[in-house]
Amino acid sequence: MRYQFKFRPYQRRFLRSLTTNHGKWDIREGIILRLTDESGKLGWGEIAPISWFGSETLEQALDFCRQLPEEITDEIIFSIPDELPACQFGFESAWEWGSGRDEGDEGDNFITPNSSLLLYSALLAAGEAALNQWETLWQQGYRTFKWKIGVDAIADELKIFESLIHTLPAFTKLRLDANGGLSYEEANLWLRTCDNLKANGKIPVEIEFIEQPLPVEQFQEMLELSTSYETVIAIDESVATLGQLAACHQQGWRGIFVIKPGIVGSPSRLRTFCHQHQIDTVFSSVFETAIARLAALQLAAELSRNNRAIGFGIDHFFEQEETWLQSLWKDF
Repeated sequence: MRYQFKFRPYQRRFLRSLTTNHGKWDIREGIILRLTDESGKLGWGEIAPISWFGSETLEQALDFCRQLPEEITDEIIFSIPDELPACQFGFESAWEWGSGRDEGDEGDNFITPNSSLLLYSALLAAGEAALNQWETLWQQGYRTFKWKIGVDAIADELKIFESLIHTLPAFTKLRLDANGGLSYEEANLWLRTCDNLKANGKIPVEIEFIEQPLPVEQFQEMLELSTSYETVIAIDESVATLGQLAACHQQGWRGIFVIKPGIVGSPSRLRTFCHQHQIDTVFSSVFETAIARLAALQLAAELSRNNRAIGFGIDHFFEQEETWLQSLWKDF
């Protein structure tokens, strides 16, 4: 099959800077793709790289798109190199989307099969801002929250954590995400603190897991910690791409894998891996637009196993502009 190929870069500004251990993030940049097959059916895709997380850079993705001809084939789509995982996801998603889309469909009906069955986790701002933010999100229906740690001094974060867990309603699930920003000693302190809280039975909140406490290169230490404490560890940056996912599984990780579909690579190969190994997954956003989210949520609906909330509660980080995608491609 042959497809007419067009692409358009985009920028979306966060309402407030997103602060993680990797620094501050102010603008989400990416690329919207459009494929038109020989019968006029459209397929939309999105390349949303996060280079500091393990994907290619935006410039590398743009260079790849620029060097492609205006007409591309299935062979081109399925031979994108592993060094371009966000491109693999974007092009293959557009290829999958193409089924049933007609010329002129503006892509404004972003409906995902089975997505209504998924539970969502909401991302809280780092630091004290979380204390004033969770209630609005709770009223919107969220019952699982993720809070960034490893951003400020650990003593300060532990104090905020103490306030947060005694403020959140009973039966809330809380995830702590360090983005690889803790030292080995700090990781032990967080895990010990969570274990002690659980053992004392003083809080009605469930600490679901601590996400990526140590840097990627300290995988063996995380593997050791995962067997030393009751509090569960999930790995995220360590499994940013399919190659890393396979390597960590091969090295013995049997805990939670946080998968970001937008940068992990080929959706078809991800499906094969997950079906083959039956891993415990949490699917998570890369702050993509509705286009990539459609494909990501489809994967989450297919491949989530243990009814864990997916990390796509991020709408409150952007202004809700209903027509910006349409205006981006209106003159394609």
